[in-house]
Amino acid sequence: MAKDYPELDFESTSEIKVSDRIIDQVIGQDKAVKIVKKAAEQRRNVILIGEPGTGKSMLGLALAELLPRADLVDTLCLPNTKDENNPIIKTVPASTGRKIINAVPPANALAGNDNNMMYIMFIVFGVISIIYGVINYFFLSKESDVLQAANRISFTFFVTIFVLGAFAIYTLSKGLSQRMVKILKPKIIVDNAKKDKAPFIDATGAHEGALLGDVRHDPFQSGGLGTPAHERVEAGAIHKANKGVLFIDEIATLKPESQIMLLTAMQDKKLPITGRSERSAGAMVNTEPVPCDFILVAAGNVRNFLEQIHPALRSRMRGYGYEVYINNMIDDTPENRAKFAQFIAQEVKKENGKIPHLNRKAVIEVIKESRRRSGRKNKLSIKFREIGGLIRVAGDIAKEEGADLVTEKHVEKAKELSGSLEKQMVEKAIEHNKEYNVILNKGNEIGRVNGLAVLGESDAGLVMPIEAVVTPTSKEGESKIIATGKLGKIAKEAVNNVFAVIKKYKGKDIKQRYDTHIQFVMSYNGVEGDSASISIATAVISALEDMPVRQDTAMTGSLSVRGEVLPIGGINAKIEAAMEAGVKRVIVPKLNVEDIIPTLRSDGIEIIPVENISDVLQYALTNSKNKNNLVKEIKKIIR
Repeated sequence: MAKDYPELDFESTSEIKVSDRIIDQVIGQDKAVKIVKKAAEQRRNVILIGEPGTGKSMLGLALAELLPRADLVDTLCLPNTKDENNPIIKTVPASTGRKIINAVPPANALAGNDNNMMYIMFIVFGVISIIYGVINYFFLSKESDVLQAANRISFTFFVTIFVLGAFAIYTLSKGLSQRMVKILKPKIIVDNAKKDKAPFIDATGAHEGALLGDVRHDPFQSGGLGTPAHERVEAGAIHKANKGVLFIDEIATLKPESQIMLLTAMQDKKLPITGRSERSAGAMVNTEPVPCDFILVAAGNVRNFLEQIHPALRSRMRGYGYEVYINNMIDDTPENRAKFAQFIAQEVKKENGKIPHLNRKAVIEVIKESRRRSGRKNKLSIKFREIGGLIRVAGDIAKEEGADLVTEKHVEKAKELSGSLEKQMVEKAIEHNKEYNVILNKGNEIGRVNGLAVLGESDAGLVMPIEAVVTPTSKEGESKIIATGKLGKIAKEAVNNVFAVIKKYKGKDIKQRYDTHIQFVMSYNGVEGDSASISIATAVISALEDMPVRQDTAMTGSLSVRGEVLPIGGINAKIEAAMEAGVKRVIVPKLNVEDIIPTLRSDGIEIIPVENISDVLQYALTNSKNKNNLVKEIKKIIR
């Protein structure tokens, strides 16, 4: 094993040195790393587009790490004595904000002697009145019984009023002093006191107020009981990211209004904070502009980004920054395998002792799994979030068994336990379909083919039977193609491409005499893509010519209008699905053969590479004289 992977010169990942710098931990994104370094030096914005789990947020963290801390500031919100609804904004060097807050005198110091003197005079007057009342109540009263009773009632009432009045004055004087503190005391809305590096603020999924800042609603807006406006101001993510990095994944999902406000903040490098709800008391408050000089790292997938990003925002980012397409796979070279081992060591370190390190054979097994998931020859998948999940599951298994190191057996068990939801669904579906003979793996059938597909965007392959029936047309001279099974746009186009080939050899017959019905059996999740093209063509031709198809054979491949078989994705997952279904032979595009991992080539299933539709029919149809004639005829129309 050592001679196969000499670059993996260690016994376990504990021997691999892991850098503390985030930028050095980024694997497989050399171009993006260079751009991030330039962006940090020149303070440029960066757009990172690619698949989930490929390191976009890590690149944003790395950019923040490279920025200097020296320029960080605290942002204070102060009361405006001229207009309470227009609070004043002030910036001070980082850590100074708390000193200013602590320097404000306490409430009892602000209460003043006037309140204390008034309170004392009220108490003295009350005490003297009570003493006089007591003396008069018990010793000096010579009035009639009726007047004495009246005096006693009034005295009792006076004492009660006095006690309540004293309590009220005390409470109000204390409340007024506290309110004075609130009115005079600034509020820190951005505090960088404890930051040892430039801030990195992840605003992914943040609502408008959390992103752009907000002013809290105040239910007590009158009578002196309300909270001062500046106390209700809350900074947004753009303000907290001042002098640092603002990271927003799936930025295209932001509302257009929020994208425009974000653009304004980027242009002006400051944005006032106001209440975001029109029904809130905060809507009346509008602060002075608050600094928000941030570097925007925007991420997303290609489709959503191109379709939903606001053109003005993208133009701003492109004009003052970089656009980067993130890799999802790297070349399978000794250098990259060594880097892959470094990634595994990093993942173990992040777990802080929760899982053991991997031994050398376990690392090789993880690399092989990455190679399988890439689905391409000489490539390694760097969807590191999914690979990291596999490492953690293997570590959990090893921990449970009390092992000192994760071994290749633990990784093998982890592959079974950590299968995606789609893969688990497919396994259940294959089991169900085999039980009820929906999937056939032996015998011969006319117009029926075992197609291969991948569920959604996962690595879960499945066998999808495709059936075709040709019937006399219901209207002379007008043929119909009826395909059922929740076909997507590309799948429908693939059906049309298939008939371009069939019409070439069938001529007017197929155009004027037949209706063709195509069914994707039990395709409850829909069908998208063109990798079923050769399966459709085989099923239709089988039905037209009344020639049986071998059911121990499955197939996948795209078909051009010229009859050529083109490469497809997910080849390894599809072959694995065929094996699970008990199929003995798999027809694949010749251009995909090198993408098949070695273990699948030697696992007892026959891999049949093909270049055109005539090759497909040669291997898929049962042997007969008619088949040979048909294959010769179709070869003539292929260019």
